[in-house]
Formats: sequence, C-alpha cells, structure tokens
Amino acid sequence: MARRYWYVISTYIIMQFSGLLFVPVLYFMLPVSQEQAAIYWTIFSFIAGLIAVLIFMRPDMRQAPVRDNTSAGHLVLWSIAGVIMAYVAQALAVTIEVQLFGIKQGSQNTQVIMDITRAAPIFMIIPAIIAPILEEIIFRKIIFGELYVRTNFFIAATLSALIFGIIHGEPEHILIYASMGFVFAFLYVKTKRIMVPIIVHMTLNSISLIVQLSLDPEDLERMQRQMEQMQMILIGG
Repeated sequence: MARRYWYVISTYIIMQFSGLLFVPVLYFMLPVSQEQAAIYWTIFSFIAGLIAVLIFMRPDMRQAPVRDNTSAGHLVLWSIAGVIMAYVAQALAVTIEVQLFGIKQGSQNTQVIMDITRAAPIFMIIPAIIAPILEEIIFRKIIFGELYVRTNFFIAATLSALIFGIIHGEPEHILIYASMGFVFAFLYVKTKRIMVPIIVHMTLNSISLIVQLSLDPEDLERMQRQMEQMQMILIGG
C-alpha cells in the first residue's frame, strides 16, 4: 500500500478520536456547553480531516484518467442507478434483519446525527457532504482497491463492506451497512470513478436528512410500523 494511503487512514483515525482530547479543552476555553463543544469540534475536525486527505490524495487526482472509465453522461446515469440499487439492497437487508434475526428497525447512529442536526443545522454538512467523501476514499478507493488487486471482487467487497459496517458502531445493523458497501464497491469497479459512489453516498445521506428533518418523530415511527407490516405481508408473514 502506498505511503500516502497510510497517511489518509491515520488522518481518519486521528480525526475520529481527537474529540477525546480537544472537546474538554474547547469546553474549558470557550463559554459553551459540553454538547456544543463536541459539535463544534466535530465540524472542525471533519473539515480539517477532509482537507488533509485531499492533500495526501493529490497524486491520485493528478493521474491521467483510465481510457475505458465512465464518461460524464454515464456517470450521471450510474449515479441514478446506484441510488436505486442502494435502496433495493438496503430494503433486502432490513427485511432479513427483521424477519430472520428479529432485529428492531431504526438506527441509533442516525438518531444521534438527527438530534445534533436539529440542535445545530450546520452539522448537516458532515453526513451530507464530508463524511461520504472521506468514507468512499478510505473504504472504497483505498481499502477495497488494495484488496481488489490482490484477491477478487467478492472477497475485497465483503471485507471492505464489513469494515465499513463495523466502523459505524452498530454491529446489530452490520448487514445493512455491508449491503450498502457492496453496492458502492460495485459502482466503483463498474465505472472506474470513485466519484460515482461518492455521489450516491451523498445522495442517500442527504435524502435521509431531508426526510427525517421534514417529519415529526411520531410520523417516522408510524411509517416504520407500516413498513414492517408491508414486509410481513410481502413475505407471507
């Protein structure tokens, strides 16, 4: 693995854990609550981390484009198709989790993000823009890409998707995260452009943010119950 890729991964890890040190410092130095200090530092660290990662990845961005990679027009079409594929994969994963393993729907990780976004709307730039760029560069461009040249698509996609799921801190929903990671890896291989899974990832997160911000928690809970009933009907439960 190229040295710059290790720099990127190290930057991501430092960014994730930097709050343990700097949030208390920010809370001590500024007239803000501990929650506000955590939000402000998270926004700063993600922006700083993205800048650092893009600097490290400059050699990749300067490389001549692959001759048979996807054209601009096909990029748009594959991005649209990718969103559809991701939703289908997610729906299948949710059905398997609920019906076979009895796992309750709903993501604590998503709920935390939504609570923070409602308290500080500027925070939405992280799940909508910054996080998808960082995650696709690290999990698809670097981790999947390095595994893909050494193994095959299935092994590389499975391992990178599992890591992608574990890093989100919800092991009970690892099937959902892994299914999404599989779709993103397929889009990367098919188009040879990391921009495609980035666009799809951004779109999915943005739609989720918009929908959840526009609905009351009671409406979301009612829709979730209706989806569970629909799944039971469709599979004959």
